[in-house]
Amino acid sequence: MKSVGSSVPQTDVVRLVESFARLDTASVSDALDSIGVAGRLRGIAARVPGARAAGTAYTVRYEPVDESGPRFRNAANYLDDVPAGSIVVIDNGGSAECTNWGSLLTVAAQRFGVRGTVLHGSARDVAEIRNAGYPLFSTHVTMVSGKNRVQLAAIGDPIRIGDVDLRTGDIVVGDDNGVLAVPSELADEVLIRAQRVELTEQSIARAVACGARLDEARERFGYATPWYDAGSAADE
Repeated sequence: MKSVGSSVPQTDVVRLVESFARLDTASVSDALDSIGVAGRLRGIAARVPGARAAGTAYTVRYEPVDESGPRFRNAANYLDDVPAGSIVVIDNGGSAECTNWGSLLTVAAQRFGVRGTVLHGSARDVAEIRNAGYPLFSTHVTMVSGKNRVQLAAIGDPIRIGDVDLRTGDIVVGDDNGVLAVPSELADEVLIRAQRVELTEQSIARAVACGARLDEARERFGYATPWYDAGSAADE
């Protein structure tokens, strides 16, 4: 598959996103593990309990303000240009010193059809964002404004969070467990494997609920390698 962000037909992007949205991040993580790809965005936690998000990444990077620049420095104006269906992924180096997202950006994001925000940095106005039901994930929370502290450095460039390289167009999936990034060229394979993981675990759970031993159910349904063995689970 080519880059989700550019050459793939929009219908295929929508199909991928909708399919990933139905999956738990634990299943996606197991699928990534099975092909040796790191996907967890380390240190980033859900700020709106129960909110789930899946979409294509729109990357934004911040840097400290240039002290020689204008006296007043707005944090950034970019949100009007974010495509509907995106998840905004912001890299501010994991900073706890100031925010890169709040309630005003949330109102705009919901209006524009943005599916969520992932912050390698800090958010504020968390109570308002929870009331809005907007999927927000961040490294930290603080009340301190980003105005006059950080400025926009780049939009659409590759970023690195922990050991994960993330590009605009990659698939981002988040829930109460945290956030994962799936490289766009691997999205189809990861999706199939994650779906098989969920099918296998559902079959094991049903068997145990009906009285089977856990160890026997795991062996029967191929728990160790569900991406290969899920076919037998589907027959149950």
